[in-house]
Amino acid sequence: MSVSTRRRHARRRSGSGRRTQEERRSSTRALLLDATMECLVDLGWSGTSTTEVARRAGVSRGAQQHHYPTKMELVGAAVEHMLEAQRLAYETAFAILPKERRNVAGALDLLWEVFRSRPARALMELAVAARTDEELRPFCLDLNERILEMILETFERLFPANTLPEDAVPTMLRGLFAMFVGLSIQNALDDDAAGRQREVLTQIKNIARLIVPDGGAPVPAPGAAPEPAGPTPQGASS
Repeated sequence: MSVSTRRRHARRRSGSGRRTQEERRSSTRALLLDATMECLVDLGWSGTSTTEVARRAGVSRGAQQHHYPTKMELVGAAVEHMLEAQRLAYETAFAILPKERRNVAGALDLLWEVFRSRPARALMELAVAARTDEELRPFCLDLNERILEMILETFERLFPANTLPEDAVPTMLRGLFAMFVGLSIQNALDDDAAGRQREVLTQIKNIARLIVPDGGAPVPAPGAAPEPAGPTPQGASS
């Protein structure tokens, strides 16, 4: 084997090693961020520690400190991770709904599922804890606004034909968001044992059907080709 050939092989091996290292780094970070979410849901803010996060993630304390040296750096990254998880979960779930359920009622059902998900509960735990924790507060000051922005962007993409005044949509969604936050807090306590939250959601959907016409824009699943727009379904229900 010539010197130049050996050098080419060395470069290939070196390049492959870098890619593998990057993949391992990304995988370790994902494990740590998921473990942070699980800690917040299961143990609350006061019970979440970097030691427990590392244990749940199955990584060493040294590895955890290498990626996120402090608890606040870990939490800051986890917030971004959980917000993205919420957005993807909602868009993906809506994309795979049957056509007859791609309407405002179906969208609200899915949004309620998102609000009851573990990422949402972890974010809610942080928001509540930030009220009395000055170090945590800066990470959560704009948390609600960022979630609202995500909901607004998704609503406008799913229902481009809505006839609501442009300035009414953010206010309407802000009210819906506040209502879902309150319902999700109660749901975290009783899992809707008496069905009261379900009754409220049913009424919200009935009102929403009067305000927003049925039929959302087709949303392709991630990686899939866009689906041709079809006729708006009539009389669709949840």
